[in-house]
Amino acid sequence: MFDIGFWELILISVVGLVVLGPERLPVAIRTVSRWVGAARNMANSVKDELNQELKLQELQENLKKAEQMGMKDLSPELRDTVEELKKAASDVQRPYADKKDEQPSATTSQKQD
Repeated sequence: MFDIGFWELILISVVGLVVLGPERLPVAIRTVSRWVGAARNMANSVKDELNQELKLQELQENLKKAEQMGMKDLSPELRDTVEELKKAASDVQRPYADKKDEQPSATTSQKQD
């Protein structure tokens, strides 16, 4: 990430020891390491979200291609992608359908009371 060598780290440590003193240096190091860790976690989460969005975009483009081709003479990769997209869509719709089915029965039982 940063191009900091061994001697640069030694120089930073000596300057930190002189400026902060031996009492406050460990606290400063912990604070900086927490900030660096939080920044790394945020960067990793953004990277993961971007990868998911790119994969979703690719699936949508493949589905559009399949629709334009009329779902005939598809390449095996495109067929696999279409099947994967259909499965993902049914998995997303299934929980909503289950909740939708449960709500009317709950409302009808409330009306009967």
